[in-house]
Amino acid sequence: EVQLVESGGGSVQAGGSLRLSCATSGFTFDDYTIGWFRQAPGKKREGVSCIKTTDGVTYYADSVKGRFTISSDNAKNTVYLEMNSLKPEDTAVYYCTAPFCTIVPGSADFGSSGQGTQVTVSS
Repeated sequence: EVQLVESGGGSVQAGGSLRLSCATSGFTFDDYTIGWFRQAPGKKREGVSCIKTTDGVTYYADSVKGRFTISSDNAKNTVYLEMNSLKPEDTAVYYCTAPFCTIVPGSADFGSSGQGTQVTVSS
């Protein structure tokens, strides 16, 4: 059973930074694509970033490109999302997703997810 536990959310001012972590278990970590999507109140899920743990190839939504960095520690079965230059429009609950992920706008092709972690960015 895929299990994902997100942590690291919080409240920051615009321009600030946060680092999210996703501890995973229940599947072979280095065989799949893992990533993050977010959901703001009243909005649909939005793919944020994905990483192929087999080769480290990364993907980013246009809205976060250049500000967010996804990485993985295969020894710890953990994925991270470093978020810099945060904007109020980044405010959402962020979910880790595995064993598949997408950043295609409008797509809901996500795998299992955890309980999410709240990120709030104030102006």
